[in-house]
Amino acid sequence: FWLVMAERTKNKNKGTPDVTKKEQSDRIQKASIKSGYNYAVEQGSWFIRYPIFFIVACPISIILLWIHSTQNVSWTDSSSVINAIPLPSFEGVLYVLSFTVLELIFLTLIPGRIYSGPKSPSGTVPTYRLNGVPSYLITCSLLVVSNYFGIFRAASIFDRFGEMLSFLNVFALIICGVLVIKARNFPSGKDTASYGNLMMDFFWGMELYPTLFSVPLKQLVNCRIGMMGWQVLILSYAYKQHELYGELSSGLALSVLLQSMYIFKFFVWEGGYFSSIDIMHDRFGFYLCWGCLCWISGFYTLPTLFQVRYPQDLSLPVWFGIFSLGVLSLWMNYDADRQRQLVRETNGKCKIWGSEPKTILAEYKTSDGKTNKNLLLYSGWWGVSRHFHYMPEITLALTWALPAGFSHITPYFYVIFLTILLVDRSSRDDLRCRNKYGSFWEEYCRFVPSKIVPYVY
Repeated sequence: FWLVMAERTKNKNKGTPDVTKKEQSDRIQKASIKSGYNYAVEQGSWFIRYPIFFIVACPISIILLWIHSTQNVSWTDSSSVINAIPLPSFEGVLYVLSFTVLELIFLTLIPGRIYSGPKSPSGTVPTYRLNGVPSYLITCSLLVVSNYFGIFRAASIFDRFGEMLSFLNVFALIICGVLVIKARNFPSGKDTASYGNLMMDFFWGMELYPTLFSVPLKQLVNCRIGMMGWQVLILSYAYKQHELYGELSSGLALSVLLQSMYIFKFFVWEGGYFSSIDIMHDRFGFYLCWGCLCWISGFYTLPTLFQVRYPQDLSLPVWFGIFSLGVLSLWMNYDADRQRQLVRETNGKCKIWGSEPKTILAEYKTSDGKTNKNLLLYSGWWGVSRHFHYMPEITLALTWALPAGFSHITPYFYVIFLTILLVDRSSRDDLRCRNKYGSFWEEYCRFVPSKIVPYVY
């Protein structure tokens, strides 16, 4: 329905008061998408050529993973599997929409520093309100306090999660359809482009920085619904296990603790996230929207979801060993991001590992023809490999699964997926940077030849 509506409105753009139809059409047809779609196709990335497969398969796969992790079904009996498929319920819809409204209120009303993101290819500088930490603390406190006083049973989120996940699949598809219609009729800015194919526009998105009533939709969906929802879900899983067994296993407690530390770090570093590939380069379509609404909630939480019904108690040395590895990985990941952000914010006038940072002053041109400059850091962690921060992130994800033991592969699905994702992302990021910086990037690669693992890859 949404795809048909978007196609019908394609040639009915009324424009905004200060933008003509032709100017609006020219904006949408700009070739700023080249570094994303065309380069990936040149590399033979088949999943980009067949987005319809993922639009259909992803919602199905996430539901099957939920069934696999929470239900006792015979996979050889199709009727057993079909009967286990959750359908949206009033309570499930209410939970999702209430949480969305709550996080929207927090995002817009809680005071926070206004942060200016990196300049886009068209010269646009997006702005964000950095109030993630107070929003995180208030959200977690509300859940814990309401459960303690019997106002809201936190474990009910686990009970209703299948119904919530089914609705989230529908909710994400609706949002993506609305985004296509909005981009073709009321684009938020200059960074709007069409792939010339309706399905590609739906899958990859058309707008780089879409807003609705001045609310940055990427920040709302990616950060406040996706990441904040991740935290609420794993807390609910902990409450559910305690409800089932009368205690919280040391394995699940460790997994929840390490993930909570990672999520809290994310909101402390939220400004840095707005310089990541998700925000700077990937347009807001099914790939990002469904991923943040459904994939994070249904897949990233798998190590914890699995342990609800399969508790593991760890010996003290093993517990502290995994905890220490997780904390070290978290610190390395944060410190790498901090180094890069510090160099850019101070224009290189800082210390990295006690010395002046080694940088390359790279020039690039935006789509309006203007020349800009950026610093490429090749000392500190960024002298080890071009995407060093991916290594501790993968190791950290492994520590979330290790408390579940080795009796089943399910808790390790996420770290396997993350490894594949980050290897692919490092290649996509290299292609974009080579296209953006040209010879400056070639020089940078000579200083830092490894993508992720030194001397290996």
